[in-house]
Amino acid sequence: MPATLSYPGVYIEEISSGVRTITGVATSITAFIGRAPRGPTNQAKIINNFSDFEQIFGGLWLDSTLGFAVRDFYLNGGSQAIIVRLFHSDFADETARSAAQAAAQAVADAATGTDAAAAAAAARVKANSFTTDPEKTAADKVAVAAEKEAARAGADKDTVKKAAETAVAGAAAYAKAKLSVGGIKLEALYEGGWGANLRASIDRNNISDDTLFNLTVTDTAPGGSSERYLNLSVIDGPRRIDKVLASESKLVVWDGNWPPTALPDLAAIKAAIDALTAANVALAADPTNATKKAAVVSAQNASWPLTQDVVTQSQNKYLRAKADRENKQNSGASQTDIDNAKTAEKETKALLDTAKKAQADAVSDGSSLSINDFLPTSSKKNKKGLHALEQADLFNLLVIPPYKDSDKDGKFDVELNLLAAADAYCQERRALLLVDPHSSWTTKDKARDDFTKAEDSYPGIASKNAALFFPRLKQPNPLRDNQIEEFVPSGAVAGIFARTDTQRGVWKAPAGLEAILSGVPQLSVNLTDAENGELNPLGINCLRAFPVIGRIVWGSRTLRGADQLADEWKYIPVRRTALFIEESLYRGTKWVVFEPNDEPLWAQIRLNIGAFLHNLFRQGAFQGSTPRDAYFVKCDKETTNQTDINSGIVNIVVGFAPLKPAEFVVIKLQQIAGQIEV
Repeated sequence: MPATLSYPGVYIEEISSGVRTITGVATSITAFIGRAPRGPTNQAKIINNFSDFEQIFGGLWLDSTLGFAVRDFYLNGGSQAIIVRLFHSDFADETARSAAQAAAQAVADAATGTDAAAAAAAARVKANSFTTDPEKTAADKVAVAAEKEAARAGADKDTVKKAAETAVAGAAAYAKAKLSVGGIKLEALYEGGWGANLRASIDRNNISDDTLFNLTVTDTAPGGSSERYLNLSVIDGPRRIDKVLASESKLVVWDGNWPPTALPDLAAIKAAIDALTAANVALAADPTNATKKAAVVSAQNASWPLTQDVVTQSQNKYLRAKADRENKQNSGASQTDIDNAKTAEKETKALLDTAKKAQADAVSDGSSLSINDFLPTSSKKNKKGLHALEQADLFNLLVIPPYKDSDKDGKFDVELNLLAAADAYCQERRALLLVDPHSSWTTKDKARDDFTKAEDSYPGIASKNAALFFPRLKQPNPLRDNQIEEFVPSGAVAGIFARTDTQRGVWKAPAGLEAILSGVPQLSVNLTDAENGELNPLGINCLRAFPVIGRIVWGSRTLRGADQLADEWKYIPVRRTALFIEESLYRGTKWVVFEPNDEPLWAQIRLNIGAFLHNLFRQGAFQGSTPRDAYFVKCDKETTNQTDINSGIVNIVVGFAPLKPAEFVVIKLQQIAGQIEV
């Protein structure tokens, strides 16, 4: 009632109806974890289409199966995905990288001799003196480069020495690309070779303050972006360069701590820019004056090292030489001048190629992933690896594209220990793990035998929160001129799950004639009905190819789906419906916490959960022709006794009659013996 009744009249009071609508959660948000050419690492990033993946993570990549799985997800109806990029650095830390670099340089310094063979032999002797990693591996890379050059026809001691020197950068490459312009040292925001495409330049356009400058950073890769920052400074203030880049840039950050050992010489930069501007103004007034042309070139040579990165400098010098050659050819210059211009163009082009290669060699794409990248020390506490998904509020399906090439044959798999950890995490997060077939499963017999082995079976988890699909897919690889290759099915199957959820509901089995695999021209193993009949009772979901229909998903069992287990969570739609209800109720009943634990609360609980389940019943999610047959909600003094109340506990019992798929359709035919009288 109103707090105070002070005057005669009418008082209005709003009374709660007790209705707290429970909203169903999403059912097909798919998490992908793996290696990508670019993007943030150990962060759960939400994407909504494959274009997002291409923009953020670099798209398809020959060194990883992740991009292909994400592509198949969206080709087959996927909607929202969560991507976790992992990166396996070549070195544990900067100390290890520096040690490797020192060893590599020592081998390069030793690559001397009377001829090519002697220089290469000297490099090998020095490399063999390093017996522990990371020095041993780095030293060996330089020695191998020297030996390859020595084996080339026409090689001499100088070319061997140069080859060894060139190999040093690649032997101790950084995880993040480094970029320097005018004493301003930048570092790529994320790990990977993509950073070799970054370019930076400084200018002072529309600036009068001597302490300010503008910075432009460009990703020169196809589809790359460009960022421009105005009125930056290296002194304390709101536009201090390290702070601005840290908060705004999606390409670079300041390299190292602040303040740096030596600040950029802004006075020298300003003087060089002003000199170049004056030279250009003078030439514009007299375009044919050779002296003024030479002055511009001289000013450029003085300004560019202070305002451009090394590759951009080389690019501009090449373009200048090319323009000079074209101008001389078009103006009727002497053949000697034209030949000299051609030589200058060729030399600057070689220098540009060398600069680009050095930039690319100085940064690494990392190495193949290992289980330690997915499960690092304290991974859950630090939210890294597999547990980077702790940053995500919700995911329903988990896909780990294969990453380990144990036999070095180009066929990748997932380690059994990681599958076990991923399954445990999926059970914790109420999600379903999609397991790919082993790369060695090239026949039905191999799949059956490996799956049923008493020891070391694959995948080694008989889980209600995991499902396996066989065989692998055969698809054209656009990165290899559309050659047909094998790809794992988990991404495409996850897309089928999402499409089925949208069209029919999570309670519908994501299999059957509607579950057509898009973008899949072939399967790696074509199964017959009889062969399918050997695998299905084990809980292996088969992908089939049927005439006219095409390639489809033809199985919907969890890894508890073997007939001999007789498990209640045999079918994927039953398990996923339960997970959907659990997650929805978990989120939709939090209002109950700290409410008075008595009959009025219990009645509200029954009302709201009952309304949620009744809505599902109307959509056809349960068996039964009436709500009484389809579900029940109990929350009363029978479920919550006085001891529970004293302990602060309210118990809610929810039951539902799940729809189970018509896996076997039996048609009985009988002839009618017509016109017979007895």
